[in-house]
Amino acid sequence: MHFQQFFLSCLAQASYFIGSEGVAAVVDPQRDVELYLKEARDGGFEIKYVIETHLHADFVSGHHELAERTGAEIYLGARAGARFPHVGVRDGDEIRFGTCRLRFLETPGHTLESISVVVFDDAVSTEIPRAVLTGDTLFIGDVGRPDLGGEPRELAGMLYDSLHVKLLTLPDDVQVFPAHGAGSLCGRAMSEDRSSTIGRERATNYALKAPDKPTFVELLTSELPERPGYFARDVEINRSGAALLSELEERPLSPAEVAVAQAGGAIVLDTRDEDTFGEAHVPGAVNIGLGGQFASWAGTIVGLQVDIVIVADDEEHVRETRTRLARVGIDRAAAYLKGGMRAWTDAGMPLASIPQLDPDAFARGIEERGVQLVDVRRPAEWSAGHMPSAVHIPLNRLLSSLETLDKDRPVAAYCKGGYRSAIATSLLRRAGFREVVNLRGGFDAWSEAVHA
Repeated sequence: MHFQQFFLSCLAQASYFIGSEGVAAVVDPQRDVELYLKEARDGGFEIKYVIETHLHADFVSGHHELAERTGAEIYLGARAGARFPHVGVRDGDEIRFGTCRLRFLETPGHTLESISVVVFDDAVSTEIPRAVLTGDTLFIGDVGRPDLGGEPRELAGMLYDSLHVKLLTLPDDVQVFPAHGAGSLCGRAMSEDRSSTIGRERATNYALKAPDKPTFVELLTSELPERPGYFARDVEINRSGAALLSELEERPLSPAEVAVAQAGGAIVLDTRDEDTFGEAHVPGAVNIGLGGQFASWAGTIVGLQVDIVIVADDEEHVRETRTRLARVGIDRAAAYLKGGMRAWTDAGMPLASIPQLDPDAFARGIEERGVQLVDVRRPAEWSAGHMPSAVHIPLNRLLSSLETLDKDRPVAAYCKGGYRSAIATSLLRRAGFREVVNLRGGFDAWSEAVHA
């Protein structure tokens, strides 16, 4: 049996290719599906099955695209309510091809329709599974959040049963392969590890150590992280099936055309790194660099319902930006600044800048000028330590909290390493704050300088 995990780091998302005797299944595919088609070609497989462990909220799945391009059938939990041709599966249903056998378990809790896939290699054993693909039900070091598809306490109770009645009854040496890793917003304390075993999770996973269901429910429903606004939209896209990527176009715009589009409400999204952006950019542009968790932040900050004009280093980066945006359902990024910032500058268009200051200069500026200091990290990061005189406004709440800041006073922002605060400073400038600076290297650089 051929088994391959694919991990998409920018979304912390895992998908799986399972093949045997010329036939293959793909589980939880990302939207751009060429990697699975290549895996099939290279291994001599025909993809006949596409399986979704649930209707994903944090990314747009490639199940529709892959089925269109291969003729494969799509398999989902029977409670998904999908609006496209599919096979709804329930407990004990199986798919067999070659020596591979996939047995479905209904494991609601993260969502009502969540399923897990128990993988048997009958050439090795017909009784003992080789692995279980747990979707967003069981992660490495964590479990799925229960607030993305119903009443959280009710779903948390279902999740407890799914874990203890179904998954934890599997043998301890069965390998666990989830749909996400550290960095995903679908859990709270996921490990960097890409796989585990049932026995290891039983022994080390904090959520599985809850002594009873009421304690587990309380543990999972207290202090839930906020849900990005695009999550609900992605679920609906996945329920209907996303548009084919081949139907999405890229349209080059001149600097003058970009200015017209921006005046008409389009957002100029600059994907260059914070230093390059800070030096010179289109006034009013939002900076979300490709180097970080770009797609998640784009979905959170920009959303899915606005026209976007891309500014990137070159056309290769434009295409990469377009693909990453599509992965979270942002399909209205059809235009880009042809020739990038060089073309904008050569055309004599206006420029804006945001200083990126090293820790020493940053600290001096705060002390001398009475700067408003904003920490845009997550609550747990703030609680672990922060700069004196800082106010805490997590990045995902910044746009709804602008009235708490004084536009007539300078503002400085920082995060852990400078990436999120670069997004924040671009949003502040776009909102009309005239004097804005970013801490290069973030809190980590400041802490190192302080303790040097």
